[in-house]
Amino acid sequence: MSIVDLRSPLDVLTVREAMQRLRCYLDRNASIQQGIRHTLKYKINSILIFGERNDAIGVVSKTNILGAYYVGLPIATPLNAIMVSPPLTCRLNDSLDSALDMMRNRSVHRLYVFGDEPNKVVGVLTYPDILGMLYRYCHKCERSTLRLAESGSTGKLSDYFRVCELMNPVFQVHREDESLMQVMDSISAHHSGAVLIKSHDDLPQGVVSTTDLIIAYMHGIPSYTAAKTIMSTPVLSCDYDEPLLMVIKKMIFFDLDNLYVYKDRSTNIVGLVTLSDVARVRSGSCRACKTSRIDLDD
Repeated sequence: MSIVDLRSPLDVLTVREAMQRLRCYLDRNASIQQGIRHTLKYKINSILIFGERNDAIGVVSKTNILGAYYVGLPIATPLNAIMVSPPLTCRLNDSLDSALDMMRNRSVHRLYVFGDEPNKVVGVLTYPDILGMLYRYCHKCERSTLRLAESGSTGKLSDYFRVCELMNPVFQVHREDESLMQVMDSISAHHSGAVLIKSHDDLPQGVVSTTDLIIAYMHGIPSYTAAKTIMSTPVLSCDYDEPLLMVIKKMIFFDLDNLYVYKDRSTNIVGLVTLSDVARVRSGSCRACKTSRIDLDD
């Protein structure tokens, strides 16, 4: 067996090609309320915090804001009271592979990107950025079975990654009358972004995400309020055997951090797939990046 090329797209693509321009940051003295408004306005999960010398000194994520809600901090509290410092960074010419390794090893969902000028942040790299780049890469790849599926061909699609191969079991489930405080306890304990809400007859009713919770915080909703009051409906989901490319499409175009997985019927939720799970594949939506480049000698 001779190996022609075992590299994935993330080995050859750089941070510069996938990152977004930095467009949202706040001063350290801005309030938590301003932070919430910025995350909602720009549809982002974290805010870069600048100090007095206009240098990046920390990050405030939705999870940090959620912690402030949990302990009852006034919404006028300055962001520097809840920020995490220093921000994790990478360089423009770093490979996406190395950036993904750092994100996974440090359990973060974004890296801030230094430009050519010393210590000047010019962009941010997130899991959706990486997935978007992989999706575009697959469209251009002549070897990819992605073209085969989207053209309506009935050819062999066995090289597809499917949802069941990388999903996680659903272990965070709350009843609709449980309190927001109980939901926040669960999210904090499992470092997740959302929990599934079910009725007492065990049917999925909705989802409570960190976004739903920080909106409740901004509107002054008490933490003892029932989860059903703020949950999002319906439960967005995909089929257990669905090709990963379809999941990537849904997560990119509907701006989803996670997607529930059902088997046999939509009410039978058996798993959850997250952006980090999908990015773990590293080679787009199929195995063509690796398997089709291995020559087998007779």
